[in-house]
Amino acid sequence: MVASAPQAQARDTVPTQEVSVDVEVLATGLDHPWGVEVLPDGALLVTERSGALRLLRGGTVSPPISGLPQIAARGQGGLLDVALANDFADSRTLFLSYSTRSPDGLGTAIARARLSADAGALTDVQELFRMNRFSGGGRHFGSRIAVASDGTLFFTIGDRGEDDRAQDMTDHAGAVIRINPDGSIPEDNPILGASAAPGIWSKGHRNPQGLDFDSKTGVLYAVEHGARGGDEINRPEPGLNYGWPVISYGRHYSGGEIGVGTAAEGFEQPVHYWDPSIAPGGMAVYRGDMFPEWDGDLLVAALKYQMLVRLDLDPETGEVLAEERFLKGDYGRIRDVIVAPDGALLMVTDDDNGAVLRLSRTPAQVD
Repeated sequence: MVASAPQAQARDTVPTQEVSVDVEVLATGLDHPWGVEVLPDGALLVTERSGALRLLRGGTVSPPISGLPQIAARGQGGLLDVALANDFADSRTLFLSYSTRSPDGLGTAIARARLSADAGALTDVQELFRMNRFSGGGRHFGSRIAVASDGTLFFTIGDRGEDDRAQDMTDHAGAVIRINPDGSIPEDNPILGASAAPGIWSKGHRNPQGLDFDSKTGVLYAVEHGARGGDEINRPEPGLNYGWPVISYGRHYSGGEIGVGTAAEGFEQPVHYWDPSIAPGGMAVYRGDMFPEWDGDLLVAALKYQMLVRLDLDPETGEVLAEERFLKGDYGRIRDVIVAPDGALLMVTDDDNGAVLRLSRTPAQVD
């Protein structure tokens, strides 16, 4: 199947609790798109899990961009997220997360590259990071990237389907990692012991696939898959442990209990959890002009129930006050959501005929 932009970009109007929104299909035919990013000129970069990076500009989807690093597409792994360096407008530097192969199996890696002026190729490709323990299996790679205001990279790695690795400080699995944009370890990272794997910011995460900074407060939020129930929103802070698999609000798929229960000393509680699961993908903190009603809220892409979830946060305490679900079942499994510079939302759907969607405010009707 060849990715393409619809000839007629039809819009569906969808009511929500506070505002009416229009949903526009910008492109279809993508192979399990996983991440989307906006370039300064308004064009979009879209990753396909099978290993292609494409450009969507002016209604045209490009052939695969050349020069990508070695990607091992297996199971939940492949080409995953894309993020721009803070100085992209000058440097053309971007970052990719992906699964790759070694003699010991598969693992998550991060690369830096430059996008050519014509956006047709990546150059100066350099692997910045690869997790320190590769293993078999195609599950729980993470891996969402969030670039901090100081240029450091935060990214997530799942437990690789081996629960106890999330509590092993010598292992990168089940963690949020922070590195410098050249791949070195920031001097102000938390110290988790002499034998700790370098770069760990927080541990005890099962499979976080959403990560975003609140551009106003600087708070970092992550959303991760639970097992049968227990999907969580967390605020990863340096050196803290978020409990998996010692504590959880879910159960094993067999129905058995997980760990010691929902709380234990030394482990952080989630900001919010879902039971039953929604199977969260990407997440965005909304700071934009188009939807002032949603200012500071969390928007979570959901694979299960095929929907977008909005969490209304108390601006003072950060407590979740209410939850709204919309687009349920209308467009398929939503894998990622980001806030565009104009305040619209951009989303991708996880399918072998995946789409890029734009969600904008319905224009006011003049009588």
